[in-house]
Amino acid sequence: MGSEELSKGERTWLAIEEAAYELFLGQGYSATSMRQIADRAGIALGGIYNHFKSKDEIFESIIINKHPYKKLLPGIMAAEGEDIEEFTRNAMRLIVEEMGDNPYYVNLMLIEIVEFKGKHGAKLLDELTPKVFPLFEKLVKTRKNFRVTNPALLLRAFFGLILSYFLTEMIIRDSVVSSLMPKNAAEAYMDIFLHGVLKEKDGKNV
Repeated sequence: MGSEELSKGERTWLAIEEAAYELFLGQGYSATSMRQIADRAGIALGGIYNHFKSKDEIFESIIINKHPYKKLLPGIMAAEGEDIEEFTRNAMRLIVEEMGDNPYYVNLMLIEIVEFKGKHGAKLLDELTPKVFPLFEKLVKTRKNFRVTNPALLLRAFFGLILSYFLTEMIIRDSVVSSLMPKNAAEAYMDIFLHGVLKEKDGKNV
């Protein structure tokens, strides 16, 4: 929908959300006031309350509408692979490319985790799960020797992989550890996820 098709109320709602998004990412949720959001959005303070009851409600709207999964889900759904390993590698590659161009995604997730203890996650999962869960259900059936048979566990592990990769990437970015990483760090990280850290012996992990 083009901006010319939006009503005045819709344009104001979007301006509030965008202003809050920029402020939350720039200075954190707790340090951002409703007045600051109003000033950034170019409206009177009282105008915010015609659209949102509280700052928390604004943040919840941002989590639902601007969360990284909105960008990442199409990539995950489009990832191809004849088995779980090929699919996972392709999906991870697409995610690394997308997240690498949008570092604010990680900041948004960190605010949700640190300042809200993940409390908005349930609503996000309610929207996400019906779209992606069938894909993981199908994946667990593609290999007879696949150890994970619970698609919900696979979904959790996969998103845990993504989160841990980007959190550690943020931490080591300016350290000596970063210079020691292989050029294909994401692929190596995926190997650990898929096969563990121990070499195989007699066809089995040891």
